[in-house]
Amino acid sequence: AVRSAADILSAAGIDNARREASLLVATALKAEINIVHLQPERLLSASEYQAFTALVARRERREPMSHILGHREFWSLEFLVGADVLDPRPDSETVIEVALQAVRDGLKVRRILDLGTGSGCLLLTLLSEIAGVVGTGIDVSEAALDVARQNAAKLEIEGAVFQQGRWCDGLNESFDLVVSNPPYIPSGEISDLQLEVRGYEPHLALDGGPDGLNCYRQILADIHRVLRPGGLLIFELGIGQASSVVDLMEKAGLIYISRHRDLAAIDRVVSAIKAE
Repeated sequence: AVRSAADILSAAGIDNARREASLLVATALKAEINIVHLQPERLLSASEYQAFTALVARRERREPMSHILGHREFWSLEFLVGADVLDPRPDSETVIEVALQAVRDGLKVRRILDLGTGSGCLLLTLLSEIAGVVGTGIDVSEAALDVARQNAAKLEIEGAVFQQGRWCDGLNESFDLVVSNPPYIPSGEISDLQLEVRGYEPHLALDGGPDGLNCYRQILADIHRVLRPGGLLIFELGIGQASSVVDLMEKAGLIYISRHRDLAAIDRVVSAIKAE
């Protein structure tokens, strides 16, 4: 069963087809992935095989594995995901690393704002790592906010409030730390993305306008209203966008602007301080 599924997935252009087939059969059997090695001779019942082939068919259509499984790991936490939110990605862990380093370096954080929170992975991870803080997650999508609230409950992380809104609109409070992974794909490039992304992830969370920078401009137009003096702003961004976003931050009057690389040595995050 695993061999035949691996052939199907490989023909569909999926890398690591054998491992994915093993994961799908384990999912169908509600078992750990090592069941393929522990019980290679196990015969699937008719109902088990039907459940397995249904999962394989979904993956053959390039539905993301995380959507089929219903969850994805981020910073060693397991987040619920689906068609209403972007998948948490390892690249975004750079945002967490930069924030935690700032706290170790003396940044006093009591209130965190996450703009475009999606699954809530950035805000909830920060709340799990920094003691005694509270946070607000903003998203224009009520469906995404439902996922974020489910994640907060599932992970038993307190101190998070999720509310619908367009970036900083309607916020009347200031925060010590503002993080955001906004849509940054140029509109004309969305059709070139992997099918798993362009076909199954919300375009609202991908489309950054003609040059991919619209959301950064909108956030920076209001940043001084929501970021306290001495507070830290952290943006995730796309490949090749660092210089443009740094320029926008400079024009917004932010200081101590820094670039931060991800594990692939790509400028993935920029951070800046609001002057005292």
